[in-house]
This record gives sequence, structure tokens and C-alpha cells, in this order.
Amino acid sequence: MKRKISDEVKQLVAKRAGYRCEYCRLPERDSLLKFHVEHIRSSKHSGSDDAENLAYSCPDCNCYKGTDLGTYLDEEEIFIRFFNPRKDKWFDHFKTIEGVLYAQTDVGEATIRIFQMNNLDRVEIRQLFSDEDLYP
Repeated sequence: MKRKISDEVKQLVAKRAGYRCEYCRLPERDSLLKFHVEHIRSSKHSGSDDAENLAYSCPDCNCYKGTDLGTYLDEEEIFIRFFNPRKDKWFDHFKTIEGVLYAQTDVGEATIRIFQMNNLDRVEIRQLFSDEDLYP
């Protein structure tokens, strides 16, 4: 059974995020689609509906992330978790140059790869709507 997150909590999450995706940092105002309040740790993996487990996400990041928690980057059996907007600082894991996101850590690399953050259309959107304070 799917749990309902209250409108008040959804508003708190959106406002806390500055109305931008907490993963790729795209401002909601620059998207044609409505953003989602999503579980950082999915309900499937015992994630709660508490605001500390919720993130504001663009549809692309939310869709590619799904209920996953992380991935394997190479042939080694080392599981790398995804970026967690409640625990991590974005600029510690990512940098951007001309709209392309670059990983600064394994967490950043795992997130960029699985969330497909550097698909051509997503890079073009960042180039069109680039803002110094969002993508320095």
C-alpha cells in the first residue's frame, strides 16, 4: 500500500531545496514538467516518509534513480551509494563545465552514471539555463 505524503511536507521539501532538483540542481522553473518529492531511501528499502528521507527531484533524476540505492562502478564487488542530499554537499561530489557534470568522487560518478545526468538533452538544458550560483 502506497503511503501519502502530506501537502505540508511536500511544500517543506520543495522550499528547503530552493525549488530545484537536489540531484542535478535544475531549477523547477526551467522545466516543463512538475518536480517530485521522492524517497532518498525508498519505501521498498524501509525508507520513511520523514522529511529527512525526502528529496526534491526533477522527473529525469527520479525516474533513473527509481528505488535503487547505488551501483557498482567497475568489475570489483564494491557497492557505491548514490549522492544523498541530506548528508552530502553537492559541490564535494560534482562540478560542472559548460553544462557537463563531472564526478569528484565515486559517489558522484555512480550518481551521474545511473541518473544519466550527462545525456545530451540534459546537458543542453543546463547550458541554456546555466546560472552561476547553481553551476559554478
